[in-house]
Amino acid sequence: MAGVSPAPGVLVLAATPLGDPRDASPRLRELIGAADVIAAEDTRRFRNLASALDVTWTGRIVSHYDAVEAERLPGLLDAVRDGATVLVVSDAGMPAVSDPGYRLVAAAAAAGLPVTCAPGPSAVTTALVLSGLPCERFCFDGFPPRRSGERRRWLETLRDERRAVVFFESPRRTADTLADAVAVLGPDRPAAVCRELTKTHEQVVRGTLASVHEWAAGGDVLGEVTVVLAGAEARGAPPVESLVEAVRERTEDGERLKDAVAAVAEAAGVPKRELYNATLAARH
Repeated sequence: MAGVSPAPGVLVLAATPLGDPRDASPRLRELIGAADVIAAEDTRRFRNLASALDVTWTGRIVSHYDAVEAERLPGLLDAVRDGATVLVVSDAGMPAVSDPGYRLVAAAAAAGLPVTCAPGPSAVTTALVLSGLPCERFCFDGFPPRRSGERRRWLETLRDERRAVVFFESPRRTADTLADAVAVLGPDRPAAVCRELTKTHEQVVRGTLASVHEWAAGGDVLGEVTVVLAGAEARGAPPVESLVEAVRERTEDGERLKDAVAAVAEAAGVPKRELYNATLAARH
């Protein structure tokens, strides 16, 4: 019927191999061949990947790297509105994870347009499992600040982080970042440096921050780098006697003794009964 808008298409974020083309999923191959528009972080690397996969694409390829992401956004959204399948791929791994894609997904979701994902390789989870470090709980922190002062302040926020921490780094800055980590977090914090994951020269260097920094300072860091830090060890709970003053201040402000003890004990990680008894003893 004339004047009826076409049904919207779909925006698809697809993970691409980190290095070995054999890690590509059958779904990624199908999407490359069927997409109407392919937004690639690096169009040359996309063409090389399609060639390695022996896949022929018929869709229009547009560049979609950091500097042009905002400029490309309206046209890509319009394509989805007009019924197109728009495939978003980064150089390696998952788009939007320290790569272009987040703004486009957010805008598509805000506009009520269909968005989906073709999952696959990720340097974050690959490095985690290869690190040999406890990784039941972890956080990802992107790229560290480039300047040493800002980087040290960032590392300070990780001093008491109980989860494993994963971050990316440039090979040119890896040694300096690890030197700052030794200074802020201490030489004995377990860590792993993973480079060129799934590629011919894959290497995982495990040890303490001091030992992996010594390796990196030797000038052997090349390629894509992912660092994993072990979570911080739990600190011992403070003596209950040192918490009595905090309870007293809360009760003087009108809080019930039972409630004040419960709040302070939970925050400090001490038994409520012990703190309650210490508070009563201090009153006599």
